[in-house]
Order: sequence, then structure tokens, then C-alpha cells
Amino acid sequence: MSIVRAGTRHRALFGKASYGGIAQALVHAQQWRDALVRSLPPVTRRSRAEKVRVNNKTGVPGVFPLQLANGKVLGWLAKTYIAHDQILRALFPASAQGNAARSMAIHERTRQLDQMSGLARVHPAEEAIRNAPPRQTATLSPKRSKSEIVRKNNGSGVAFKSPRPTHPGYWMAITYTAGKGTVSKAFSVAEHGYDKAKKLAIAERQRQLEQKQKL
Repeated sequence: MSIVRAGTRHRALFGKASYGGIAQALVHAQQWRDALVRSLPPVTRRSRAEKVRVNNKTGVPGVFPLQLANGKVLGWLAKTYIAHDQILRALFPASAQGNAARSMAIHERTRQLDQMSGLARVHPAEEAIRNAPPRQTATLSPKRSKSEIVRKNNGSGVAFKSPRPTHPGYWMAITYTAGKGTVSKAFSVAEHGYDKAKKLAIAERQRQLEQKQKL
């Protein structure tokens, strides 16, 4: 998910492995988006219109000088985009108003902005999100820790290890808990046999995860 507010990008990733599947990951992503949309509404159209742009040379947004090639100012224009079919313009000739033309244009620009309302244009779904009741989260699964995610190359959640080619090896159950460290236990193939050692490691892994959830 990625949303920009006031020039700052807010983003978060919701992987299917971390949340137990695509459906749960989607619900978590939607919940995160909904909370962000409600807590950080878009800026008002007026505040956006009052922002001084990079290419603005007058220091006053929406007010522009009409100049000849030699730099002589013919007048000052106040211009505001209200809607796609409504643009307000007012020209104050320097010849008639003298130095007051710029001040008059600035005053007119403020009057034009008074006719502007609403929020800056965003994705059309945002208004519906802000007005909708919170999503039901009773069945929302918690995010899995890295140790709880079963990797593609590890279907059982445990690992077989052999220190050297001639060693019979062992199956190991290992679980990491943030701030607590790692818990591990190995089951020798020489002592239990390959299949039983694996089963014991899987059972131990499950016990470790259950114990972790109690912490």
C-alpha cells in the first residue's frame, strides 16, 4: 500500500506469507489504508491553491504580471481555477492603477479563493472510506514472525543438518523470538532414525511456537 500526503509517502507491505494467505494479507492492507485515510485527510483545495509553486516569480500564488519583452509591466492578473468549467480572472492595468495594480490583484485573488471549497482531488474511493464504518476485524489473523513463516524450501518448518558427509545428521527445530533470542532442539538420526527424528523435530517446533505465543 502506498499513499502520499503533504509530500510524504506512506507505504507498507503485507506479504501473504506473513499473514497466512492472500485473503488475510489483503484485509490487513485494507485496514491499514482505511486508518491512514481517516487520520490523514487530503489538504483543502484552498490551501493547495495558496502554495507558492517553484516557477512562481511574484511570491504570490495566482497573481501574475503581464509584461512586454523589455520587462515593462502592463498590468497584474489574478487567476483562480475553481472547477473544470470555472476559471476566475481579473486584470488590473498598470496604466490606470499605477503601483496599486499589484495590490488590487492580490486582494482579488483572496476574494476568488473565498469561493473555493472542498478537499484536493484524490482517489474517488477515499471519501467512501472516510464515511464507511470500520471494518470487522474479529477474525483478523495476527502477523506472523519470521520464525513462523514456512519457507518454500522448508515444508515442515524444521531443518535437516549434517556436519559432514559421513555423519548421519539430525533434524532441528528452531524458533526465534524478538528480544528473547533463539530456542532450538536437535534430534539425532543415529538415535531415532531419519523419519522419527523428523517427526520429533516437527512436534518440538509446534511446541516452541505455542510457548512463544504465551510470552
